Amino acid sequence: MQDPSDSVETAEPEENDPATVLVEVLPGVAVFAGEVPPELRLDLIDFGIVPTADRRQISAILASIGNAATVTGNVGTAFASVQGLYRLGEKTQALLNNGAKLAGKDGGFLGTVIGRGGGMAQARLYPVTAVSKAPMLASVGPALAMVALEMMLNEVSSLVRTTLAVTNQVLTTIRKEQWAELTGLVAAVDRAVDQAREIESVPTSLWEDVAGSGPLLRKQLELYQGNVRDHVRRVSRADARGQREYLQANAEVIAFDVHALLSSLNAWTGYHALRAARARAAGRDDAGEAHYAEVIARDTQAEFDSTLAEMTSLVDALVRELRITAELREPDAWPLPGKRKDVKAARESSARLLEWIEPLADSLHPPVPALETPDVLCGPPSLESGPYLRILRWLFEDGEVLRVLGFPEQLDDGPLSSIVGGAMGMLAAAMDKTADRTLVAVTDRRIIVARTNTFLDQAEIQQDIPLDQVRYVRAPAAQPVIDLITRDENIRWLFHTDVDSAQVDALAAVLAESMTIPDTERDEFRQRRPASIEASVVSD
Repeated sequence: MQDPSDSVETAEPEENDPATVLVEVLPGVAVFAGEVPPELRLDLIDFGIVPTADRRQISAILASIGNAATVTGNVGTAFASVQGLYRLGEKTQALLNNGAKLAGKDGGFLGTVIGRGGGMAQARLYPVTAVSKAPMLASVGPALAMVALEMMLNEVSSLVRTTLAVTNQVLTTIRKEQWAELTGLVAAVDRAVDQAREIESVPTSLWEDVAGSGPLLRKQLELYQGNVRDHVRRVSRADARGQREYLQANAEVIAFDVHALLSSLNAWTGYHALRAARARAAGRDDAGEAHYAEVIARDTQAEFDSTLAEMTSLVDALVRELRITAELREPDAWPLPGKRKDVKAARESSARLLEWIEPLADSLHPPVPALETPDVLCGPPSLESGPYLRILRWLFEDGEVLRVLGFPEQLDDGPLSSIVGGAMGMLAAAMDKTADRTLVAVTDRRIIVARTNTFLDQAEIQQDIPLDQVRYVRAPAAQPVIDLITRDENIRWLFHTDVDSAQVDALAAVLAESMTIPDTERDEFRQRRPASIEASVVSD
C-alpha cells in the first residue's frame, strides 16, 4: 500500500536537535523513538504482536546505534525511549535509499517528516544501513521478522476497513454461504490476534484456539485468489470493449471477491503471525525455532506481496472503468430513448459501486491527479476541453504528462486529392457544437486519437501511437493542416479556420520533437533493393 503524502524535506541543523528519531529497521519500516509530535501521532503503529522480549532487543539495538553515534541531549534521550513503528512513505524511502545528504550528523540525517495528514515535524532519520552496522545485528533477525509480520497485519487490516461499505451493501446478496464460512474463521483469528497484542505474547491456550485453522484458511485464501486471478485473466485477454463490458457486468461480484480476498489474507497473515510468535518464544532456547520464525515471516511476506499485487491490478482496472463510466456524457445527449435509459442506469450503478470501492483503490494505488488544460490547445474557441480531460485522466498511466490537445475536423473517407480540393470549403462552413471531430491528445509518451462523440459517449479511442513510431511531421505554412507520418501509416489533420494558426504550429512542433528513423528500418529498406540493381550499382 502506498502512502504518497509522507515525505522528507531538507532541513538545516539547528542548535537544538529534534527529540524524535526514526530508525529504518526494514525497507520502508522504521522504529519510532523519542518524542511523538502531535502531527505524526496518527501515523504511529503499535508493536502489536511483537513479543515483549523482542521489543527489548530492538531497544537495545537502537541504544547501540545511539552509543556509536555518541549522541547526547535530546537525541540521546530519544534513543532510550522506543514508541512504536512507522511506515516510511515513498519519498522518504527513496531519499534514504539514494543516500541523499540532508544535514548529515552523527550517522543520521536531519529532516522534516510530513505525515499523511499533512502535519510536519522535525526528526533525525537513520537509514537501514545504520542498523546493518550494529554489533547485535546477527541476533535481531527473528525480532525483525515479527516486526515485518505486524506491519503486514496492520496494512491488510486497514485495507479491510476501507471495504466495510462493500460488506454492508453488496455481500448481503452475493455468495452468502461462502461469506458465512469465511467470517467465522476471520473472527476467530482476529480475536486471537487482539488478545495476543493485549498480553504481548502467545500462550499455549491461546494458540490452541486457532491452531487447527491453517488448512481451512488456506482453502479460503486459495478460493478467492483463484477468483481474483480469473477476473484478472478475463480482463487482460479482452479488447477494450470486451474488457469494459465484463467489468460493468461483474462489478459487484468483483467487489465481493476483492473484499473476501482481503479478509482471508488478513486472517491468513494473523494466523502465521501467531505461529511465528510461538516459534519465537521457543527460539529463546532453540536456534532452530528462532530461524523458523524468520522462515514463516519470509514465506508469508512473499504470499502477501503477490496477492496484494494481483488485487491492485484488478481493482485498478475496475475503478478505472467505473470512473470513466461516471464521466461519460449525460444521457440526454443520446438520440434514442432506450439508449438514454441504459446509459443513465450504467452511470448510477457505477457511481454507487465507486463510492464503495474507491477508498480501497486509493489506498492500494493513489489516483492520477486531475488534468489541466495544456498550453497548446488546437480547437475552436467555443469548444470546452473539460469533459475530454476528465475521461483522459483515467486513461493515463502514472506520471504521464499531457502536452497538447487538438481537435481537427473529422474527414470523410476518399482520395487524398479530393480531401485537399474540398478542404477550404469544409473549413469555412459553420460548425455545429455537436459535430464529430477528431480528438488528438499528445503526451510525453504517446499520441491518442479518437472520434470526439464516441470518446465522450463510450470513452473509446481509435489509435494509441507511441512517440517512437513518429517518422516525419509536415505543416504547410499556408494551410491549417498537419501531416503525420508514422511507422505504419500517413495521417492528415485539417483544423477549422477559427483555430489559432500559432497553436497548430505548436502542435506540429511538439510532434516534430519525436521524429526519428531507427537504423533497423533503414537497413530493412536497403535490403529490399533488388539484386540486379545492387549489381548495377557495384559495377558503376
